[in-house]
Amino acid sequence: MIEHWNRILAWLAEHAPATRAVLRPRYDALPDLRVPIDLQLWWSVYGGTEEGLFAEILPPFYTPLGADRAFVLRETHVSKPVDASEAGAPTSGFHPEWLPIAFDGTGDVLAVDLRPGVLRGCVVEWDQERNEMVKPEWTSILEMFDQVATALETRGAVGHCLPEVNTAGELGWRTT
Repeated sequence: MIEHWNRILAWLAEHAPATRAVLRPRYDALPDLRVPIDLQLWWSVYGGTEEGLFAEILPPFYTPLGADRAFVLRETHVSKPVDASEAGAPTSGFHPEWLPIAFDGTGDVLAVDLRPGVLRGCVVEWDQERNEMVKPEWTSILEMFDQVATALETRGAVGHCLPEVNTAGELGWRTT
């Protein structure tokens, strides 16, 4: 997990330094979290961005969250009671067993689905305007970071998104 995150950081440092500059390492101790080990490992080294700053590392336009902001954001979004659905199952409303890991600035989030089931730990995209999640985007954050790192290194696609760096040194994703 950390290997893929470090690949992303190395690529950003070389090709998109303005995006890399807004990412904070984790400075304080991580509280005891009941989240998948990959998420614990990532949050043990990543502290998010400063409030109001964007680093669109995750396609198509998501800025990763540090643990502190993730738990706050979950509380502001929960709009559905706990139900018996399994991880990865489509749903309307923001499920209380999702934990945001990235935001887009308009209310949409990427979240780790912590519901029980085979896909526990998958990454889902919740669309605030439609108030729904249709399907998992990745089976895990490990898969997500590996695909993003590979796309950056090869200038390839992640789904329908291609990485681009503007003249200010900021990473963005062009949708096809």
